[in-house]
Amino acid sequence: MTDSDTAVLDRIVDGTTAVLLCEADGTVVDERTLPVERLPEEGRHEGAVFELELEDETVRTVTYRPAETADRRAAMQERFDRLANRLGEE
Repeated sequence: MTDSDTAVLDRIVDGTTAVLLCEADGTVVDERTLPVERLPEEGRHEGAVFELELEDETVRTVTYRPAETADRRAAMQERFDRLANRLGEE
């Protein structure tokens, strides 16, 4: 059986191990580790969004999602800006 998950790169440990947080409906539901070499080079940064193709719980392919990564980054910046404005008003 083939399945897919959305995952976000949380961190890279010792330059060798990628820690990915798997999500379902915006909630973290699992954590997977992969060798960094398995990630597409352009997505080897914190916050990068990937689609993981799974077969029997084994990661078969990892696809970088640059548009989704940019959307999330923009949404985070917008939230940060709103919070900063509120703090400036106090």
